[in-house]
Amino acid sequence: MYALRQGQTNFTVPKNQPPLIDTAVIRAAGQIYYTHCEVHPEIAGQPSGVAINRVNHRGKVIFTNQPVLLPQECFVPLSQIESHMY
Repeated sequence: MYALRQGQTNFTVPKNQPPLIDTAVIRAAGQIYYTHCEVHPEIAGQPSGVAINRVNHRGKVIFTNQPVLLPQECFVPLSQIESHMY
């Protein structure tokens, strides 16, 4: 019982670890990103990721480092989309 209470009071999320995102959301973000690349090959610039709605999986490719999100949205960085492919 003491260990249980101690674990609850001292737990903190590491600052360098990104928050966990559902794998279905990551897959949907990957589809949005790759569809964007196929439809708009002329757009220059490196996107930073995809802002995606967690409920209906609709989203947009984002080119800024600090995206502004709606309450039901989350940001999936491009590095996480690419690492989920493999």
